[in-house]
Amino acid sequence: MDYLIVKWIHVVSSTIVFGTGVGSAWYFFVAARGRDPRIVAFVAHALVIADTLFTATTMVLQPLSGAWLVHRAGLPWSTRWLAASLVLFAAAAACWLWVVVLQLRMRRIARDAVAAGTALPAEFVRCFHQWVGLGFVGLFCFLAIFYLMVTKAA
Repeated sequence: MDYLIVKWIHVVSSTIVFGTGVGSAWYFFVAARGRDPRIVAFVAHALVIADTLFTATTMVLQPLSGAWLVHRAGLPWSTRWLAASLVLFAAAAACWLWVVVLQLRMRRIARDAVAAGTALPAEFVRCFHQWVGLGFVGLFCFLAIFYLMVTKAA
């Protein structure tokens, strides 16, 4: 029974991290494309909160619950689909950490633009392009992890 509960937590937390990531990214993407510093500052603030509440906790919970499940199932860490999933998760986590830095920077830039009554500067656009690129890398990593977890093939 413990195994099924932890597996359920693992699956639900992966759904939360994926759903929060895609949903938050969509709203920030739309806000940033509109280029209104007030809207961007507001959505960036909400994005940082969502990442703190949902993404950060699940990015910690996922490897912990996954390691417990691997141990209980008696799987060797060298199992191809598992090893590939770990590499992909590490890549996604690295992207996410840099994305958080960019989100904090873009939030500050947007707030500064609002305070100064100016448009979003070129620095915001550079950060935004990096954010989009890293977001797609993370998205494809998680899609590949889902595939590997479901099919157990590598």
